[in-house]
Amino acid sequence: MGLYNMDFTRIFQLWTPELAIDLGTANTLIHMRGKGIMLREPTMIAITRADGEVRAVGEEAKRMLGRTPEAIKTIRPLRDGVIADFDAAEQMLVHFITLAYRRRPFLHPNVLIGVPSGVTEVECRAVKDAARRAGAREAWVIEESIAAAIGAGLPIHEATGSMVVDIGGGTTEVAIISLGDVVHSQSIRVAGDEIDEAIIGYARREFNLQIGERTAEAIKLAIGSVWPLQRELEYPARGRDLVTGLPAQVTLNSGAIREAIGEPMLAILDVVKQALEQTPPELSADIMERGITFTGGGSLLRGLDKLVRHVTDMPASVVDDPLSCVVLGAARVLAEGNLGLRTAFERKLITRGLA
Repeated sequence: MGLYNMDFTRIFQLWTPELAIDLGTANTLIHMRGKGIMLREPTMIAITRADGEVRAVGEEAKRMLGRTPEAIKTIRPLRDGVIADFDAAEQMLVHFITLAYRRRPFLHPNVLIGVPSGVTEVECRAVKDAARRAGAREAWVIEESIAAAIGAGLPIHEATGSMVVDIGGGTTEVAIISLGDVVHSQSIRVAGDEIDEAIIGYARREFNLQIGERTAEAIKLAIGSVWPLQRELEYPARGRDLVTGLPAQVTLNSGAIREAIGEPMLAILDVVKQALEQTPPELSADIMERGITFTGGGSLLRGLDKLVRHVTDMPASVVDDPLSCVVLGAARVLAEGNLGLRTAFERKLITRGLA
């Protein structure tokens, strides 16, 4: 009987889906064991104000942003990398998790979620509770910087230093990693959202043009850069004229946008320099040889590697698929059954007296 129970447990574990989740401020990615990345959607949900009924989630909800009637509101459940609206986050996760393993709805998945290193124990617990209430059997968290480094293919378990900078939607994570753990890390709540806000502010100041979040993001993706381009780009931005109140269009130049986003970029560069200044000498030598690795959607800004090399005088590179690094790294941790990495961040919270 005992052997039967042991074999059944082992079979059940093999059948249990394992999901790695990058629950980002701007985008959510879900990787399923044996299937790859099953979901890549904006972290957004649209609900009715009267009864909270879900009207749209993900890309469909993003298309509704700024276009909904009074009865419907579009919500971004996360701000600065952490859950700001717990009920909306739970409803969104239910939808996403169901989509990711829809072929096995009778099984509850084990989930590993990437979180910023600067979160508190309360914020960390909220993420895990949301995942469990969304249907997860077990929920763990892992530092986004560790997951991003693993996903980028950095040799984090070796006795050499690796530096990863993950620029997401709500936070920028900077970490120096050696022997499988973070030696030094810094996290600031300045990232893609602040860059979008800087673009919105620039259009308002210079052209009296009110543009929305979607338009600001489109401008950033189309012509955003942090280093002079051989041929500057242009983008026709449409919005509302603040003087006349009528629809209007202006042509924005990549050089002007580069200046407009200067303040948030300086904040990100400052935290990179601070991390380098606090790195032990031996690890600094390793980073000088290996360089700084950039991940996250914010690293897609044109010329980022050139700017960092200019400011720090150190090699810098952006990975081929920066948006997927966190979820791919978390998936690898699950695949290898590395329980130590899954629980390491929670142990750090206890050590810091936060748990």
